[in-house]
Amino acid sequence: QVQLVESGGGLVQAGGSLRLSCAASENSFSANAMGWYRQAPGKQRELVATITGGGSTNYTYSVKGRFTISRDNAKNMVYLQMNSLKPEDTAVYYCSGPTYYSGSAYYPIFNSWGQGTQVTVAS
Repeated sequence: QVQLVESGGGLVQAGGSLRLSCAASENSFSANAMGWYRQAPGKQRELVATITGGGSTNYTYSVKGRFTISRDNAKNMVYLQMNSLKPEDTAVYYCSGPTYYSGSAYYPIFNSWGQGTQVTVAS
């Protein structure tokens, strides 16, 4: 199974920026769509942003215009640039390859959920 390792989280003041990174263990992953997800305490994991193998992107409404997902297929890396951060962005952030949605939860198809990286935005 593909291993994914997230990094780049931290504590930031509202209005600040962070850049998250996700490293994939296999070259074949560069052909797959990738996504960033987040889970706040007491809430379901939600989809934040996706990027196809060709670079097309989509975002959940609450982060449009503030977050940018990108990828470097040569390095097996996916990134999430987060600007104008808000306290409600506080969560553990995870990356994943393709997932399916069932029973209010996302399930990765080709990988397991990693440890995630904590993002905390102070007001």
